[in-house]
Amino acid sequence: MRALISAAIGLVAALALVLTITAIGAPPGETSPKPLLTTVPDHP
Repeated sequence: MRALISAAIGLVAALALVLTITAIGAPPGETSPKPLLTTVPDHP
């Protein structure tokens, strides 16, 4: 029974954290227009 209560408390805490972050919103700023390179380009 204690495990069930602990799981419920953890779930509520995680949900509260997600809702708080959602309410605050994304931080201001803009993304870079340049794409990120995932591989090294070939240089002959």
